[in-house]
Amino acid sequence: MSNILETIHSPADVKKLSMAELTQLAQEIRERLILGVSKTGGHIGPNLGVVELTIAMHYVFDTPTDSFVFDVSHQAYVHKLLTGREKLFHTIRQPGGLNGFMLRTESEHDSYGAGHAGTALSAALGMAVGRDMSGGSEHIVALAGDAAFTNGISFEALNNIAAQTRRMIIVLNDNEWSIDKNVGAIAEYFHKIATNVTYNQLHDRAAGLVERFGGKAALHVVKKAEEAAKGIVGRGMIFEEFGLNYFGPIDGHNLPLLIETFKFLKQQNKPVVLHAITQKGRGFQPAIEGQKKFHGLGPYHPETGETKPASQKTYSEIFAESLTKLANGNDKVVAITAAMPNGTALDLFRPHHPTRYFDVGIAEEHAVLFAAGLATKGYKPFCAIYSTFLQRAFDQIVHDVALQNLPVVFCMDRGGLSGDDGPTHHGLFDISYLRSVPNIIHMDPVDEDELADMMYTAMLHEGPSAIRYPRGTGPGVTVKDQPAALAIGKAEVLKDGVDVAIFGLGAMMGEAKRLTAMLEAQGLSVALVNPRFVKPLDRECVRVYGGRCGLIITLEDHVLAGGFGSAVLEAVNEMELAVPVVRVGWPDEFIEHGKPEALREKYGLTAEGAMEKAATVVQELVAARLVAR
Repeated sequence: MSNILETIHSPADVKKLSMAELTQLAQEIRERLILGVSKTGGHIGPNLGVVELTIAMHYVFDTPTDSFVFDVSHQAYVHKLLTGREKLFHTIRQPGGLNGFMLRTESEHDSYGAGHAGTALSAALGMAVGRDMSGGSEHIVALAGDAAFTNGISFEALNNIAAQTRRMIIVLNDNEWSIDKNVGAIAEYFHKIATNVTYNQLHDRAAGLVERFGGKAALHVVKKAEEAAKGIVGRGMIFEEFGLNYFGPIDGHNLPLLIETFKFLKQQNKPVVLHAITQKGRGFQPAIEGQKKFHGLGPYHPETGETKPASQKTYSEIFAESLTKLANGNDKVVAITAAMPNGTALDLFRPHHPTRYFDVGIAEEHAVLFAAGLATKGYKPFCAIYSTFLQRAFDQIVHDVALQNLPVVFCMDRGGLSGDDGPTHHGLFDISYLRSVPNIIHMDPVDEDELADMMYTAMLHEGPSAIRYPRGTGPGVTVKDQPAALAIGKAEVLKDGVDVAIFGLGAMMGEAKRLTAMLEAQGLSVALVNPRFVKPLDRECVRVYGGRCGLIITLEDHVLAGGFGSAVLEAVNEMELAVPVVRVGWPDEFIEHGKPEALREKYGLTAEGAMEKAATVVQELVAARLVAR
């Protein structure tokens, strides 16, 4: 049997296929996903769950004229395979290859880029309104998982859709999971609909009519189902209350039913919601059995699903273990995550202190406000949220936590480069967006043990604090049994010197040590400093070395604009020191996906890059040393 997937060069080729061929295509896509992602790593579970949905969408609609907006877009691999990128699929998440998310610059079929949850409905509404204002007739289809409806932005969009556009299609991809099992009232609401016998019998009748005669013949049965649902799930269907016509739930893996349903919805002149029940990881048993693990992971064995065992604990795991120990000795310590118990490793904390563990769903703004409320009652909330996701809660950090000087601890996982996930996930802005906020202390550890010390310090601190730490593993330093409280705002001088002072922040300490050795090889006396605190900055340390040395070099895994180096430069200026400051960090642009080591080399975040940047001053210092001899 010929390989159908290899003949798909655009969505137009999908439309030529028979139902039997579409079914074969679905199987081939699953095989390609399982084998391909096993080599590159990626979001395998979500993509296996939307194979039929995506095929049906491309069979019925016409991209790029019609627009598909994928919420988060980590489930867009199938879309990429069907839109001319099959030959490049082996490069996904690899340097210079396909992005793991929707990217407007990658293809005309990627109408809207994403990487964070909850954006699809608002963006799709904006596109629909733009179409309406321009007199267009194209279709706008938003595909959002049930987890996206735990995000407040989705409901802000729902509040406006019926009033602002005449036509838009929302596909609710209901698999009961984000990364972990979905939580809260919305998840229970969807589950109540999906599992109600009476309601589903009505929709089964409608589905049969759709498959036999098309959508119009089933419309009266669908309407009866909606009316029945109002008595089944409460005061009224939530989508109907927002002014949207609701259809479903239907089997999200039934291709004929999906295709006929989309054809029917395509004719509607009112915003509609299609509720499709799917199975995350479908077709790959390891992914079905290990939902959390196979949401997104590194390379694995394509038959067994086995992954290479970790050689050492990650920063996330050290964080969770340290927090567990703190909670053992302090009953006011609580942990909060925004639907990321696995990513932040708080699933290791949960069994030890289940009553002090809170997963609020994909709702970072609520997580921070919730933490603020807990803090007013004497609790010490540790909010474990990726640096890139905490951006979503900036106002709550300022207005609700910092302004009231509440002792909330922001534990920012993935602080710095996030590698293969790319620009939507790089945590390269948190120093800039927190450094200007009064009352917050901001820390960055050089190793695992210092992370534990910083957590202990934050627990003792009476105001808000933030700790950023990298993705993956650290130097492998053993964590002490008893953490130590750090002097707030005090740097650690690892080595004294008189010619050059190097401030290596956090994960950049390794490169700072290499740079120290390179400068010493040229005969210079080098001071090496572990800053520990971005805020408050150790101004006395800067004053001492700024007055003594002929050069200060700062290294940080963060953008230069407003970062740690900027803080040092400001301090040098305010103290009217004449010392030049060379800052090494990320440039004022969004950094692509790729291996961290390769990206750091490309953008000069290495000892060699620092040497090149400081070459003129270094040469002058070396020359002065030679003259002095």
